[in-house]
Parts: sequence; C-alpha cells; structure tokens
Amino acid sequence: MSTHPGLDGEPIYLDYNATTPIDPAVVTAMRPYLATGFGNPSSAHRYATAPAAALATARTQVAALIGADPTGIVFTGSGSEADNLAIRGTVLAAPDHRRHVITQATEHPAVLATCQALHRLHGIKVTVLPVDAHGLVDPADLHAAITPRTALVSIMLANNETGTIQPIAELAAIAHTHGAVIHTDAAQAAGKIPIDVDALGVDLVTLVGHKMYAPKGIAALYRRPGLTLEPIIYGGGQEHGLRAGTENVPYAVALGTAANLSRANLDSELSRLTELRDRLHQALNTALPDRIHLHGHADQRLPNTLNISITGVPGTELLAAVPQLAASTGSACHSGITEPSPVLTAMSLDRDRALGAIRLSLGRWTTTADVDQAANLLATAARRRHSDAERERLCAAVESAGEDSDLRG
Repeated sequence: MSTHPGLDGEPIYLDYNATTPIDPAVVTAMRPYLATGFGNPSSAHRYATAPAAALATARTQVAALIGADPTGIVFTGSGSEADNLAIRGTVLAAPDHRRHVITQATEHPAVLATCQALHRLHGIKVTVLPVDAHGLVDPADLHAAITPRTALVSIMLANNETGTIQPIAELAAIAHTHGAVIHTDAAQAAGKIPIDVDALGVDLVTLVGHKMYAPKGIAALYRRPGLTLEPIIYGGGQEHGLRAGTENVPYAVALGTAANLSRANLDSELSRLTELRDRLHQALNTALPDRIHLHGHADQRLPNTLNISITGVPGTELLAAVPQLAASTGSACHSGITEPSPVLTAMSLDRDRALGAIRLSLGRWTTTADVDQAANLLATAARRRHSDAERERLCAAVESAGEDSDLRG
C-alpha cells in the first residue's frame, strides 16, 4: 500500500472519523470535470453529454454501495444537509395528524438540531431516546415511545465517537409497524461495514463523501422510491425536485468513485482495520495494565474505531503531550471551560472518564508501524503524566507534614 501524498509520516494520522484524505484515484476521476467536462448536465447540447453521463454513473455507484435503486440517490452538499432533507422533508410532507419525531441521545448535532428546530418552528413533538452504557438504543424504548402520531424515527447506524452500531433492522421493523418512516445517518458506517437498505429496512440513508475518501462538500441522501419529501432547496427541479441548483458534477463523480472503491475493498479493509484496531487496544492494555477503559460496545462497533480513556490522564493533556499523533478527544472547550462529550455523558460515563476520552480512528493508509508507534507514544506520555502527578502528590504530602510539625512546635 503506497503512502498518501498528504500524509508525510508525522504526525501519525488516526483521525479518519473526522475526515479522510482524498484517495488519489478519486482526484483522477473528478479532474476531467474540473478541466474540460464543464457542461451543465441539464443542457441539450453535446457539452452536456459527458457531464450528464458521469452524473448518472455516480448515482449508480453510490446506490451500489448500499444495495439501493439509483433513482433514490439525491446528491447534497454535506451530510448535515442530507440529514436536514431527510428529517425536515419527511415531517413537513407528513399528514397533519403525524406530528411526532423520535431520535436518540447520541445522534450527530445535525439530527438533534433539526429535530429541535421542527419543535421550535412547527410545534413538532420530539422524543429523544436514552442509550445504555455501550451507547445502544433499546428497541423496547422505541416500542414504548412510538405512537400513531409518529412521522419519523431517526437513529444513526454507527456513532462517530465510539463506533457503536445500532440495531437498525429491529428499530426499522418497529417504526414500520406503526406506519412511521425511518432514517439512518450512515456517515460513519458507509464504506466500513456492509450496508443493504432492504436488509436494514430503512427508508432514508445519509452518506458523506469526506468520511470515505472523497472531498468535503459532497454527500447524498438515499430516499426509498415513492417516499414523499418536502424539498430543502426550491428552484429548477434538479435532484428529483428535492435539491434545486445545477449539479456539482466533479464532486458527484468523486463520491461515486469513492463509493466504488469502498465497495471493492470492503471485506479486506474491514478485516485489516479490525486487526489493527485490536492490536492498538492490546498494546495499550499491555503497556498500561488496568488503566485502559473502552467506551462503546466491545463487539458491535466499527472496525476502525477505538475510543478509550486512561485512568488519571485528561484526554486533552494526553494528546497535547503527543504532538506526533493526530487524533481527537471526547471533550470540547467553551469559554475556557472543558466539557465532556454529550455522547459519553449520555452513556452515563462519569465526568473524569468522559474528559479522559480520546478517539483513535484508523483508515486506508494506517499501517502496523503507525499503530505500534501510536501505542508507544500514548503509553509513554501517560506514564510521564502519572509520574508527575505522583511527584506532586508526594511534595504536597511532605509540605503538609512540615506544616503540621511547625504547628506542634
């Protein structure tokens, strides 16, 4: 496996869930439509012929990744836009008596914020289901929450922080029993695990280019044929009338090519990344026995995702001490105050564990050497942090003992 031109060896890149490098083959495929194939695919002359054909091919390639009908693929500018179209589009097109949406606590902000906006602007009732300690939704909770008024259930396929994979097929069956539409945000799952829309029973699926080696600024929503949605952008009728605006042909080609590459290598990459992920986890466990804590489901999770905390080490401090490694923490800083990830909080992790979380996500150009070096860097930094903390504790104890002696004297 050749090295990606954007990865020069350091820092080691283990942040593939945040964004992926664009595959060179994707760049090659899209280049003609940036250079010479400039025509508007809706035009009626020969300059439109190649772009229109490329757009149709891309639609077919994206559909093939998830076992879908190509006519159901709607290209969008981002995953957030696709989520908005799925959720807002379904609810605003639903009959007046269906004024209820169900989602769950660890969803992407694009889903949660869209549901909140529907409540604020249209009075739609929103139910947010809890998750267990592994981040899983209990289908019994959905069964208890769903009513004849429920228009939509939106549950992500795999979590972006922990990699936990939800029981979507079971949840879809419950939704359909009550006549509700089900949407799943598969931004993190697509290209990493097999997805078949019929096997899952889903009506709407969000796919995102920059999570599977295409550029940022391109995504897609799968809509089951026959399902009515309110458009998100009104205008000239492009994308089945759901997303007006002249199509971004080069980026659609990029997404189609990326989907094709992911489908061709799905089985081998799933096996390879699972092995590397587990090697990384084991190396950390060996180096720091009894100090590594896994967040998310041990088995039902993405093959590339390892979310852990190390006892006594805040995640932000740990990564700051290892500039040779590019990864993410499970916390966010607002106005100088570090807050734990809402995902980990929803999983009932205590504050220290949540603030200690780091997400290590592997991808197409991750090597065994990368994993081994990352484990060594993290373990060394954690030991150093632990030694410094012990030294500070002993110094404080000595000072305290001295003060007590002075008082007794």
